[in-house]
Amino acid sequence: MSFLSAGIPRALRENPRPDVGWMTSPAKTNTNYARALTWAADNGCFAQGERFDTVRWLRWLADLAPHRGRCLFAVAPDVVGDAVGTLARSLPYLRAIRDLGYAPAYVSQDDADAHPIPWDQFGCLFVGGTDAWKLSERSWALCAEAKRRGKWVHVGRVNSFRRLRACRVSLADSADGTQLAYRPSETLPQLVRWLDALGAQTVMVA
Repeated sequence: MSFLSAGIPRALRENPRPDVGWMTSPAKTNTNYARALTWAADNGCFAQGERFDTVRWLRWLADLAPHRGRCLFAVAPDVVGDAVGTLARSLPYLRAIRDLGYAPAYVSQDDADAHPIPWDQFGCLFVGGTDAWKLSERSWALCAEAKRRGKWVHVGRVNSFRRLRACRVSLADSADGTQLAYRPSETLPQLVRWLDALGAQTVMVA
């Protein structure tokens, strides 16, 4: 299982780990990281709000395309906590992401299982939404269906070992969080311990 972080401490840049990568967005781009690390492209919708510009976002993805060989997925525009709004907002762009050479990620928002999911149009199920949704049995069941269909599964906002272990048990492929955003001299060794502990565990598949 991999952990993706927006902040990459110097120690990690000098000694990369295969299970720690970079989560970038239009507001945080460093092509040196894309050259050296596994990475994924978030869309920045939430942070930018009404200022989000799809033309600028697609141009940003195109600019990073030379490094797409290391990219796990690129997240389609979404609406936080709103499955219906996310479906409407994402559908026009899933093909555009794929045409740029990326695996499109579709965000699972609250009650996503109660609405159509365009399974054939994306390669990664990105688990978003509120914590109540994200940690629900319905959300985990959707992850299991994604794995059954051969999709990559990513879980957003994972900032504790307990939650990271839950992702691992549920066979998620990657997660992201703010673990390395503050006091990296302390949090990087902690994250490494978490990932080593998970790597040593055997996950039983029914």
